[in-house]
Amino acid sequence: MDLKSTHSSPVLADSAPMNNSRLGLHSALLPYSTNSSSFSSSIVLNVPRRRAGTLDDVRATLLDSMIASSPTNNILPRELSSESTLGDVHLAYLNWMLKYPSALASFEQIDNRAKGKRIALFLDYDGTLSPIVDNPDHAFMSNAMRATVQNVAKHFPTAIISGRSRDKVYEFVGLSELYYAGSHGMDIMCPVQADSTSHKGCIRSTDMQGKEVNLFQPAREFVPLINEVYNSLAEVMKNIPGTKVENNKFCVSVHYRNVNQDKWDTVGQHVQDILNQYPRLRLTHGRKVLEIRPVLSWDKGKAVEFLLESLGLANCDDVLPIYVGDDRTDEDAFKVLREGNRGFGILVCSAPKESNAFYSLRDPSEVMEFLKMLVMWKEKSGNNNTP
Repeated sequence: MDLKSTHSSPVLADSAPMNNSRLGLHSALLPYSTNSSSFSSSIVLNVPRRRAGTLDDVRATLLDSMIASSPTNNILPRELSSESTLGDVHLAYLNWMLKYPSALASFEQIDNRAKGKRIALFLDYDGTLSPIVDNPDHAFMSNAMRATVQNVAKHFPTAIISGRSRDKVYEFVGLSELYYAGSHGMDIMCPVQADSTSHKGCIRSTDMQGKEVNLFQPAREFVPLINEVYNSLAEVMKNIPGTKVENNKFCVSVHYRNVNQDKWDTVGQHVQDILNQYPRLRLTHGRKVLEIRPVLSWDKGKAVEFLLESLGLANCDDVLPIYVGDDRTDEDAFKVLREGNRGFGILVCSAPKESNAFYSLRDPSEVMEFLKMLVMWKEKSGNNNTP
Protein backbone atom coordinates (compact mmCIF):
# COMPACT_ATOMS: atom_id res chain seq x y z
CA MET A 1 0.00 0.00 0.00
CA ASP A 2 1.57 3.27 -1.16
CA LEU A 3 1.04 5.89 1.51
CA LYS A 4 3.02 8.65 -0.22
CA SER A 5 1.83 11.35 -2.57
CA THR A 6 2.91 14.68 -3.94
CA HIS A 7 -0.30 16.32 -2.76
CA SER A 8 -0.25 18.71 0.17
CA SER A 9 -1.33 17.42 3.55
CA PRO A 10 -3.83 19.42 5.57
CA VAL A 11 -2.75 21.90 8.23
CA LEU A 12 -5.08 21.94 11.23
CA ALA A 13 -4.32 24.78 13.62
CA ASP A 14 -6.11 23.86 16.77
CA SER A 15 -2.07 20.76 20.08
CA ALA A 16 10.36 3.30 33.29
CA PRO A 17 9.29 0.12 31.55
CA MET A 18 5.69 -0.58 32.19
CA ASN A 19 6.18 -3.69 34.24
CA ASN A 20 3.75 -3.25 37.10
CA SER A 21 0.93 -1.12 35.80
CA ARG A 22 -2.71 -1.95 36.01
CA LEU A 23 -2.64 -1.05 32.34
CA GLY A 24 1.08 -1.54 32.08
CA LEU A 25 1.84 -3.85 29.17
CA HIS A 26 4.82 -2.38 27.39
CA SER A 27 3.83 -1.48 23.85
CA ALA A 28 6.91 -3.13 22.40
CA LEU A 29 5.44 -6.49 23.44
CA LEU A 30 2.26 -5.95 21.51
CA PRO A 31 1.81 -7.06 17.89
CA TYR A 32 0.43 -4.94 15.13
CA SER A 33 -0.40 -5.72 11.57
CA THR A 34 1.00 -3.71 8.70
CA ASN A 35 -0.89 -5.61 6.04
CA SER A 36 -4.50 -5.34 7.12
CA SER A 37 -6.65 -2.59 8.44
CA SER A 38 -7.09 -2.71 12.19
CA PHE A 39 -9.75 -0.03 12.50
CA SER A 40 -13.11 0.77 11.06
CA SER A 41 -13.06 2.82 7.88
CA SER A 42 -15.61 5.09 9.53
CA ILE A 43 -12.90 6.73 11.62
CA VAL A 44 -10.79 7.74 8.62
CA LEU A 45 -11.22 11.42 7.96
CA ASN A 46 -12.16 12.58 4.48
CA VAL A 47 -9.99 15.68 4.37
CA PRO A 48 -10.53 17.93 1.36
CA ARG A 49 -7.48 18.94 -0.59
CA ARG A 50 -6.28 22.43 0.22
CA ARG A 51 -6.98 25.10 -2.34
CA ALA A 52 -4.05 25.93 -4.57
CA GLY A 53 -1.87 28.75 -3.37
CA THR A 54 1.68 29.96 -3.61
CA LEU A 55 4.36 28.25 -1.57
CA ASP A 56 4.97 31.50 0.29
CA ASP A 57 1.27 31.65 1.23
CA VAL A 58 1.42 28.11 2.67
CA ARG A 59 4.57 28.84 4.67
CA ALA A 60 3.21 32.15 5.96
CA THR A 61 0.01 30.43 7.11
CA LEU A 62 1.98 27.72 8.89
CA LEU A 63 4.27 30.25 10.60
CA ASP A 64 1.27 32.31 11.71
CA SER A 65 -0.28 29.16 13.18
CA MET A 66 2.95 28.32 15.00
CA ILE A 67 3.07 31.76 16.54
CA ALA A 68 -0.63 31.79 17.44
CA SER A 69 -0.41 28.42 19.18
CA SER A 70 2.75 29.35 21.11
CA PRO A 71 1.92 32.06 23.64
CA THR A 72 4.74 33.20 25.86
CA ASN A 73 4.66 32.71 29.61
CA ASN A 74 4.59 36.46 30.16
CA ILE A 75 1.28 38.12 29.44
CA LEU A 76 2.99 41.37 28.52
CA PRO A 77 6.44 42.31 27.25
CA ARG A 78 8.49 44.32 29.72
CA GLU A 79 8.26 47.56 27.79
CA LEU A 80 4.46 47.45 28.10
CA SER A 81 4.34 46.39 31.72
CA SER A 82 3.31 49.73 33.13
CA GLU A 83 1.06 49.84 36.15
CA SER A 84 -1.93 50.97 34.11
CA THR A 85 -1.39 48.35 31.41
CA LEU A 86 -0.95 45.57 33.93
CA GLY A 87 -4.16 46.74 35.55
CA ASP A 88 -5.95 46.43 32.21
CA VAL A 89 -4.59 42.91 31.75
CA HIS A 90 -5.65 41.94 35.25
CA LEU A 91 -9.13 43.31 34.55
CA ALA A 92 -9.28 41.35 31.29
CA TYR A 93 -8.34 38.18 33.14
CA LEU A 94 -10.99 38.79 35.79
CA ASN A 95 -13.59 39.34 33.07
CA TRP A 96 -12.47 36.12 31.39
CA MET A 97 -12.92 34.27 34.67
CA LEU A 98 -16.57 35.32 34.74
CA LYS A 99 -16.99 32.95 31.79
CA TYR A 100 -14.49 30.33 33.04
CA PRO A 101 -14.61 30.60 36.83
CA SER A 102 -11.99 29.03 39.05
CA ALA A 103 -12.75 25.41 39.84
CA LEU A 104 -11.42 26.08 43.34
CA ALA A 105 -13.67 29.07 44.00
CA SER A 106 -16.58 27.25 42.36
CA PHE A 107 -16.15 23.98 44.22
CA GLU A 108 -19.45 24.33 46.03
CA GLN A 109 -21.18 24.49 42.65
CA ILE A 110 -19.25 21.40 41.53
CA ASP A 111 -20.21 19.73 44.81
CA ASN A 112 -23.89 20.35 44.14
CA ARG A 113 -23.65 18.93 40.65
CA ALA A 114 -21.71 15.86 41.80
CA LYS A 115 -24.14 14.84 44.55
CA GLY A 116 -25.44 11.36 43.93
CA LYS A 117 -23.10 10.84 41.02
CA ARG A 118 -20.00 8.78 40.35
CA ILE A 119 -17.10 10.93 39.19
CA ALA A 120 -14.80 9.70 36.43
CA LEU A 121 -11.61 11.75 36.21
CA PHE A 122 -9.52 12.35 33.08
CA LEU A 123 -6.23 14.24 33.19
CA ASP A 124 -3.78 15.56 30.64
CA TYR A 125 -0.12 15.33 31.65
CA ASP A 126 2.13 18.12 30.32
CA GLY A 127 1.06 21.49 31.67
CA THR A 128 -1.57 19.86 33.89
CA LEU A 129 0.22 17.42 36.20
CA SER A 130 3.69 18.71 35.38
CA PRO A 131 4.90 22.18 34.39
CA ILE A 132 5.77 23.01 30.80
CA VAL A 133 9.57 22.83 30.62
CA ASP A 134 12.18 23.61 27.99
CA ASN A 135 13.24 19.98 27.60
CA PRO A 136 10.24 17.67 27.10
CA ASP A 137 12.30 14.76 28.46
CA HIS A 138 12.47 16.58 31.79
CA ALA A 139 8.74 17.14 32.30
CA PHE A 140 8.73 15.42 35.67
CA MET A 141 5.80 15.62 38.04
CA SER A 142 6.58 16.43 41.65
CA ASN A 143 6.43 13.80 44.36
CA ALA A 144 3.62 15.78 45.97
CA MET A 145 1.61 15.70 42.73
CA ARG A 146 2.25 11.98 42.31
CA ALA A 147 1.00 11.29 45.83
CA THR A 148 -2.08 13.43 45.18
CA VAL A 149 -2.89 11.64 41.92
CA GLN A 150 -2.37 8.27 43.59
CA ASN A 151 -4.76 9.25 46.36
CA VAL A 152 -7.43 10.57 44.01
CA ALA A 153 -7.29 7.30 42.02
CA LYS A 154 -8.23 5.42 45.19
CA HIS A 155 -11.54 7.26 45.20
CA PHE A 156 -12.36 7.74 41.50
CA PRO A 157 -11.58 5.89 38.28
CA THR A 158 -8.76 8.04 36.90
CA ALA A 159 -7.16 8.08 33.46
CA ILE A 160 -4.34 10.09 31.94
CA ILE A 161 -4.83 10.97 28.28
CA SER A 162 -1.64 12.41 26.81
CA GLY A 163 -0.08 13.22 23.48
CA ARG A 164 2.98 11.35 24.69
CA SER A 165 3.42 7.68 23.97
CA ARG A 166 1.68 5.50 26.53
CA ASP A 167 5.02 4.07 27.62
CA LYS A 168 6.52 7.53 28.11
CA VAL A 169 3.66 8.96 30.15
CA TYR A 170 3.67 5.89 32.37
CA GLU A 171 7.42 6.32 32.85
CA PHE A 172 6.76 9.87 34.08
CA VAL A 173 3.82 8.96 36.33
CA GLY A 174 4.72 5.44 37.48
CA LEU A 175 1.39 4.68 39.14
CA SER A 176 -0.36 1.36 38.65
CA GLU A 177 -3.69 2.71 39.92
CA LEU A 178 -4.39 4.66 36.74
CA TYR A 179 -5.57 4.01 33.21
CA TYR A 180 -3.28 5.32 30.48
CA ALA A 181 -4.02 6.52 26.96
CA GLY A 182 -1.13 7.75 24.83
CA SER A 183 -0.72 9.40 21.43
CA HIS A 184 -3.81 11.60 21.95
CA GLY A 185 -5.93 8.56 22.70
CA MET A 186 -4.70 6.39 19.81
CA ASP A 187 -3.09 3.93 22.25
CA ILE A 188 -5.44 2.84 25.03
CA MET A 189 -5.21 -0.07 27.41
CA CYS A 190 -8.40 -0.62 29.34
CA PRO A 191 -10.09 -3.28 31.44
CA VAL A 192 -12.19 -6.07 30.00
CA GLN A 193 -15.82 -5.80 31.02
CA ALA A 194 -17.36 -9.22 31.59
CA ASP A 195 -20.82 -8.02 30.65
CA SER A 196 -19.84 -6.23 27.44
CA THR A 197 -18.38 -7.08 24.08
CA SER A 198 -15.04 -5.73 22.98
CA HIS A 199 -14.96 -2.61 20.84
CA LYS A 200 -14.21 -3.35 17.20
CA GLY A 201 -10.45 -3.14 16.74
CA CYS A 202 -9.56 -4.16 20.29
CA ILE A 203 -6.91 -6.78 20.94
CA ARG A 204 -7.38 -9.01 23.97
CA SER A 205 -4.11 -9.19 25.87
CA THR A 206 -2.70 -9.38 29.38
CA ASP A 207 -0.63 -6.94 31.38
CA MET A 208 2.54 -7.79 33.27
CA GLN A 209 0.49 -8.84 36.28
CA GLY A 210 -1.34 -11.37 34.16
CA LYS A 211 -4.58 -9.41 34.20
CA GLU A 212 -6.66 -9.60 31.04
CA VAL A 213 -7.02 -6.24 29.29
CA ASN A 214 -8.19 -4.75 26.02
CA LEU A 215 -5.73 -2.88 23.85
CA PHE A 216 -7.20 -0.36 21.45
CA GLN A 217 -4.89 1.14 18.82
CA PRO A 218 -6.94 2.46 15.87
CA ALA A 219 -3.79 3.65 14.07
CA ARG A 220 -1.80 0.40 14.28
CA GLU A 221 -1.22 0.15 10.55
CA PHE A 222 0.41 3.61 10.58
CA VAL A 223 3.31 2.60 12.86
CA PRO A 224 5.81 1.90 10.04
CA LEU A 225 4.77 5.16 8.35
CA ILE A 226 5.17 7.15 11.57
CA ASN A 227 8.63 5.63 12.07
CA GLU A 228 9.58 6.64 8.53
CA VAL A 229 8.46 10.23 9.08
CA TYR A 230 10.20 10.35 12.45
CA ASN A 231 13.50 9.27 10.92
CA SER A 232 13.19 11.86 8.14
CA LEU A 233 12.36 14.66 10.58
CA ALA A 234 15.11 13.68 13.02
CA GLU A 235 17.63 13.83 10.21
CA VAL A 236 16.59 17.22 8.85
CA MET A 237 16.07 18.85 12.27
CA LYS A 238 19.50 17.97 13.61
CA ASN A 239 20.85 21.05 11.83
CA ILE A 240 18.47 23.41 13.66
CA PRO A 241 19.66 24.05 17.24
CA GLY A 242 16.98 23.61 19.89
CA THR A 243 14.65 21.28 18.00
CA LYS A 244 13.52 18.05 19.57
CA VAL A 245 11.80 15.33 17.51
CA GLU A 246 9.82 12.83 19.59
CA ASN A 247 8.39 9.52 18.37
CA ASN A 248 5.14 8.92 20.25
CA LYS A 249 4.47 5.67 18.38
CA PHE A 250 1.29 6.82 16.65
CA CYS A 251 2.29 10.45 16.14
CA VAL A 252 5.49 12.47 15.82
CA SER A 253 6.10 15.67 17.79
CA VAL A 254 8.51 18.38 16.67
CA HIS A 255 9.24 20.64 19.64
CA TYR A 256 10.52 24.12 18.84
CA ARG A 257 10.33 25.69 22.31
CA ASN A 258 14.11 26.15 22.42
CA VAL A 259 14.48 27.33 18.82
CA ASN A 260 15.11 30.99 18.07
CA GLN A 261 11.92 32.44 16.64
CA ASP A 262 13.68 33.55 13.47
CA LYS A 263 14.17 29.81 12.74
CA TRP A 264 10.56 28.80 13.29
CA ASP A 265 9.79 29.33 9.62
CA THR A 266 12.58 26.89 8.71
CA VAL A 267 11.25 24.32 11.17
CA GLY A 268 7.76 24.62 9.73
CA GLN A 269 9.07 24.46 6.16
CA HIS A 270 10.96 21.22 6.82
CA VAL A 271 7.91 19.67 8.47
CA GLN A 272 5.63 20.70 5.62
CA ASP A 273 8.07 19.52 2.94
CA ILE A 274 8.15 16.04 4.47
CA LEU A 275 4.43 15.97 5.26
CA ASN A 276 3.57 16.84 1.66
CA GLN A 277 4.67 13.32 0.74
CA TYR A 278 2.10 11.69 3.04
CA PRO A 279 -1.58 12.44 2.31
CA ARG A 280 -2.68 10.05 5.07
CA LEU A 281 -0.99 12.16 7.74
CA ARG A 282 -2.06 15.55 9.04
CA LEU A 283 -0.46 18.40 10.95
CA THR A 284 -1.78 19.86 14.21
CA HIS A 285 -0.40 22.43 16.62
CA GLY A 286 0.24 22.41 20.35
CA ARG A 287 2.16 24.70 22.69
CA LYS A 288 5.38 25.22 20.71
CA VAL A 289 5.09 21.80 19.14
CA LEU A 290 4.08 20.58 15.69
CA GLU A 291 2.44 17.16 15.68
CA ILE A 292 2.11 14.79 12.74
CA ARG A 293 -0.77 12.36 13.14
CA PRO A 294 -2.70 9.84 11.07
CA VAL A 295 -5.75 11.15 9.27
CA LEU A 296 -8.23 9.48 11.60
CA SER A 297 -11.43 10.67 13.19
CA TRP A 298 -9.99 9.94 16.62
CA ASP A 299 -8.98 12.37 19.34
CA LYS A 300 -9.01 12.86 23.10
CA GLY A 301 -12.78 13.31 23.07
CA LYS A 302 -13.26 9.94 21.40
CA ALA A 303 -10.78 8.47 23.90
CA VAL A 304 -12.88 9.75 26.81
CA GLU A 305 -16.00 8.15 25.34
CA PHE A 306 -14.14 4.89 24.73
CA LEU A 307 -12.80 4.76 28.29
CA LEU A 308 -16.20 5.53 29.79
CA GLU A 309 -17.64 2.64 27.80
CA SER A 310 -14.76 0.35 28.77
CA LEU A 311 -15.22 1.19 32.44
CA GLY A 312 -18.95 0.53 32.27
CA LEU A 313 -19.72 4.21 32.86
CA ALA A 314 -21.17 5.21 29.50
CA ASN A 315 -24.80 6.31 29.15
CA CYS A 316 -25.25 6.42 32.92
CA ASP A 317 -27.21 9.30 34.41
CA ASP A 318 -25.35 8.92 37.70
CA VAL A 319 -21.85 9.40 36.18
CA LEU A 320 -20.12 12.78 36.07
CA PRO A 321 -16.98 12.85 33.88
CA ILE A 322 -14.45 15.61 34.60
CA TYR A 323 -11.55 16.37 32.26
CA VAL A 324 -8.62 18.61 33.25
CA GLY A 325 -6.22 19.79 30.55
CA ASP A 326 -4.32 22.76 29.18
CA ASP A 327 -3.77 22.24 25.45
CA ARG A 328 -5.71 22.63 22.22
CA THR A 329 -5.93 18.86 21.89
CA ASP A 330 -7.88 18.78 25.18
CA GLU A 331 -10.62 20.91 23.61
CA ASP A 332 -11.97 17.81 21.86
CA ALA A 333 -12.59 16.24 25.26
CA PHE A 334 -14.05 19.46 26.67
CA LYS A 335 -16.44 19.61 23.73
CA VAL A 336 -17.60 16.00 24.17
CA LEU A 337 -18.41 16.59 27.84
CA ARG A 338 -20.11 19.93 27.17
CA GLU A 339 -22.42 18.41 24.57
CA GLY A 340 -25.51 17.08 26.25
CA ASN A 341 -24.26 18.45 29.58
CA ARG A 342 -22.60 15.08 30.24
CA GLY A 343 -19.80 16.48 32.38
CA PHE A 344 -17.38 19.37 32.28
CA GLY A 345 -13.88 20.36 31.37
CA ILE A 346 -11.42 22.39 33.41
CA LEU A 347 -8.92 24.45 31.44
CA VAL A 348 -5.47 24.92 32.98
CA CYS A 349 -4.49 28.38 31.80
CA SER A 350 -3.02 31.60 33.19
CA ALA A 351 -4.00 33.83 30.26
CA PRO A 352 -7.43 34.37 28.70
CA LYS A 353 -8.39 32.20 25.73
CA GLU A 354 -11.60 30.74 24.38
CA SER A 355 -12.41 27.19 25.38
CA ASN A 356 -15.12 24.53 25.56
CA ALA A 357 -14.30 24.09 29.25
CA PHE A 358 -16.64 25.19 32.04
CA TYR A 359 -14.05 26.06 34.68
CA SER A 360 -10.40 27.05 34.89
CA LEU A 361 -7.30 26.54 37.01
CA ARG A 362 -4.17 28.64 36.68
CA ASP A 363 -1.40 26.03 36.82
CA PRO A 364 -0.47 22.52 38.04
CA SER A 365 -0.32 23.71 41.64
CA GLU A 366 -4.00 24.63 41.47
CA VAL A 367 -4.71 21.31 39.75
CA MET A 368 -3.16 19.56 42.73
CA GLU A 369 -5.27 21.63 45.12
CA PHE A 370 -8.42 20.78 43.15
CA LEU A 371 -7.62 17.05 43.25
CA LYS A 372 -7.13 17.26 47.01
CA MET A 373 -10.51 18.97 47.35
CA LEU A 374 -12.12 16.16 45.35
CA VAL A 375 -10.66 13.59 47.74
CA MET A 376 -11.81 15.54 50.78
CA TRP A 377 -15.29 15.83 49.27
CA LYS A 378 -15.39 12.08 48.61
CA GLU A 379 -14.15 11.11 52.04
CA LYS A 380 -16.74 13.40 53.58
CA SER A 381 -19.51 11.84 51.51
CA GLY A 382 -18.34 8.39 52.61
CA ASN A 383 -19.17 6.56 49.37
CA ASN A 384 -16.72 4.47 47.39
CA ASN A 385 -16.57 5.53 43.75
CA THR A 386 -13.90 3.27 42.27
CA PRO A 387 -15.01 0.63 39.79
